[in-house]
Amino acid sequence: MSVFITFWASLVNILCLPLHLIKAVGLYEGYKRIFPFCCNRITGMYNKKMHERKQQLFRSLSEFAPARGPLTILEVGCGTGANFQFYPAGCRVICTDPNPHFQKYLKNNIEKNDHLTYEKFAVASGEDLGSFGDESVDVVVCTLVLCSVADITATLREAIRVLRPGGAFFFLEHVAADPSSWTYFFQHVLQPAWYYFGDGCAVTRESWKNLENAGFSDLKLRHIEAPLAFIIRPHIVGYGVK
Repeated sequence: MSVFITFWASLVNILCLPLHLIKAVGLYEGYKRIFPFCCNRITGMYNKKMHERKQQLFRSLSEFAPARGPLTILEVGCGTGANFQFYPAGCRVICTDPNPHFQKYLKNNIEKNDHLTYEKFAVASGEDLGSFGDESVDVVVCTLVLCSVADITATLREAIRVLRPGGAFFFLEHVAADPSSWTYFFQHVLQPAWYYFGDGCAVTRESWKNLENAGFSDLKLRHIEAPLAFIIRPHIVGYGVK
């Protein structure tokens, strides 16, 4: 199948030449203003279909609350704040995202979820959380983010650094399908175009390998089939304990 993947992916790459050119001259940056609007529309549909799975995942958050004081959550790549409704009441939420244009939609979700204490929003990539101190948070949440960061290993290293001992890294990510499947074929063929649609998103990443090698003392990781479009149906979900 690899020969067919290479051929068809090359063809899609050729068709994407105008997009490559737009990015090369810097015009693609304008899409970063539009992308949050698209995400805001898509997030509602995603949350509706993934509600039960998110509920099950974030039910474990309270297990990592400190003996004294509120649970402090750092959400990396918070986007529009799609996870807020699943967080336990009273916890402190700190948000980061490399795209500052998400703040408009983030504000709306903050107002809707007044059971949380919103701390601040910082423009930062997952690979560089330098504005946060070592062992400063109880939980790091990262959903649909590892697909688009420049360096998964560096992102996980930063997440572990800011986690207190015994804290946890929560994740929910779409990943590459089984290599023998047609989904895998189409993921690799359509990836050149998908990159631009998803603002750098990759549907071909095997992120579970990075998580397995990140050095967590305990890793709860499951592969699931999400009730979504076939190209992003394969998911991993769980958390790793520092």
